[in-house]
Formats: sequence, structure tokens, C-alpha cells
Amino acid sequence: MEHDLSPSALAELRRPRPYPAVSVLTPTHRRDPLSTEDAVRLRTMVAEAKKKLESDPAVPRERRADVAAQLDRALAEVDLAHAEDGLVIFAAPGEHQVWSLARSVPERVVLSDTFLTRNLVSAQTAERPFWVLSVAADRATLWSGGQDRVTEERAGGFPLVREEPNFDPEREMRVGDQPSSYRDEDTRRFLKEAATALTSLVRAHPRPLYVTGEPAALSLLCEFGGACKDAVQVPHGGLAQGTPEMVWQAVRPVLEEQDGKRAEEVARALENARSRKEFAAGVDELWQSAREGRIRLLAVEENYRITVRDDGEHLIVAEDGDLDTREDIVDEIVEQCLETGADVRFVPDGALGDAQGMAAVLRY
Repeated sequence: MEHDLSPSALAELRRPRPYPAVSVLTPTHRRDPLSTEDAVRLRTMVAEAKKKLESDPAVPRERRADVAAQLDRALAEVDLAHAEDGLVIFAAPGEHQVWSLARSVPERVVLSDTFLTRNLVSAQTAERPFWVLSVAADRATLWSGGQDRVTEERAGGFPLVREEPNFDPEREMRVGDQPSSYRDEDTRRFLKEAATALTSLVRAHPRPLYVTGEPAALSLLCEFGGACKDAVQVPHGGLAQGTPEMVWQAVRPVLEEQDGKRAEEVARALENARSRKEFAAGVDELWQSAREGRIRLLAVEENYRITVRDDGEHLIVAEDGDLDTREDIVDEIVEQCLETGADVRFVPDGALGDAQGMAAVLRY
């Protein structure tokens, strides 16, 4: 299952396909007791997608069989033991993909000439993914981080391991407060290789970057420049061969501190926008402003969801029994804002007060 929505991956997903490009969305659960329920729901949604294929006269028989087979292959690849909060299956003639999301999605089956990507974009933005590079004199390990975890990432040549028969980091002597190994030219060359590899990876997959290691190692990486120069340093050794939980516990306080600062920045920006009459709130006003490209900063509470319907002129909150409701309007607004270059920030629940879940600073 896919997790990392890079700019290149998103561009590929948005590419038009021969009709039908099928998108199947379903919520999932992270805990085992509900995995059986998830499996039943997923099979039901795939069956619904096949039913729509069968009943659509615009889909030729051979293409229908192809896409149905792609749906079956995608279903076989789903690993609910590692499910998160949402699952998306894409299937089109000759291809399929499965995406696991750390954000819930509505149950939907859509046939179109493009895949439905807005839920992926919203989930990726809310997840606030980041990189962690953990370095030692003999190893550099890359970690992919999200909202509540890190996992080792084997990409871009990582992990890098220094293979020298005479190198024994346990026997290196310390000189003053700097490990003598970091004065060694071979070690400097190894860390420079790690810094160069990381810069290439971050250029292709941009995310905030954190670097852990002994102070001497961090100083060297900063000296080499590139992505490491602007990284947030976490002076904590021993993580290059550590566990994901060890790395997460080391970086979590730094992440929480930065989240607090960002929430304060958003609150100040919204308050200033009120005084300049550049403030917008309410799903209808925000949807109109997003489509017009007027939003400069969009703030969304992390778990804010709302279902609306279109009455012909405005979006209004849906009631039980309403037809043609839009369950993912928040995700639509988020993606539309990102499309027009707005800064989208997710903040803790309740942080927006009377704005009721979502607010914006307008460009004009």
C-alpha cells in the first residue's frame, strides 16, 4: 500500500485516463477488533464499483473486464493489519493503486476520466509528513515521520553504512567534548556523502527535515550545507541504529513545540485579518473564496468534518435524508486552496473558536 504522496506521484494520479478511472474510498480502523468490519465494508465497496461498471453503457466489455480485474488485484494487495484511518483504491485500464491514509474518508465509488485525489491531498496535508536523518560515524538512517509515528525509509540510498574493516566506533576515543572519530577525514567524507544523498532526496520529496546525532556530527552536517543546513537539529546520539519508537520519542517534543508556535502564528494571522476585513469563515463563504482563488491562508481544525448540500446558490448544512450531499467538502476546499497556492495549516480542535472548524485569511 502507498503512503507517500510526492508532487510527482500526485501529478501522475491527476493525469487523465481512458474512461473509466475508478476511485473507491472507504474508512478503516487501526485497531484489530474492527478489522473484520473493515474487510466486509471494503468487499462491499469493490462490489459496488463492479456493479457500476456493469451498468454503464459507456464502458466497452473488454475494458470493463480489465478494470474489474484491476479492482480484484488491488483488493488482494490490501493489508488491513496495517490499516490507518482511510483507504483509497484506484483502478483504470491496465493499472491499479492502493493508498492508506491517516485521515478518514467518506464511502464513495466514482467513475470518471481522472482519479479522485482530493482526499489524498487533504490527508497528506493534515499528516504534516517530515523526514528525520539519524547519523553516527558509521551509519546514516532515514526515517519518514507523520502525525504520531516514524518508520524507517529505505530510499535515496539510505541507510548508508560505512564499511571499513578497521573501523570500530566503540573504541574511538573522545577528545574534549568532540568524538575524535568526527575529526577523521574518512568520517567527514562519509557524512558528506549522507548530506549529499539527503539533499537530493529532499529536493525530489520536499518535507520539513530533522537531524539527530552527536553535536559534533550535527556541526559537520551543517558545515556541508544543502538540506542539512536548514534542518532542525535534535542533539541525540544512538538513533542511527535505534528503533522507530526511540526516534519518535526523541523528536516528539520538538514537533510539539513547533506545532504550538505554528498555531499561535495562525491565530495572530486570523486576528489581524479580522481587523483588515480580510477574514472569512463558514463553509459556504470559504468554498466560494477558494474557487475564486482569494484565500491566502486556510486554517482547519484537525478533525473538522461537515456534510453539506448545494441548494442551487449556496452550500448549506445537510440534514438526515438529504440527497446529493457532499461529505468531503472540507477536503475539496483544502485541495482547491492548495491548487491556487494558498498556505493550508491544520490546527488543534477548538483552536478556531467561533470560526467553527475552518477560517481563512483572504488575498483581497
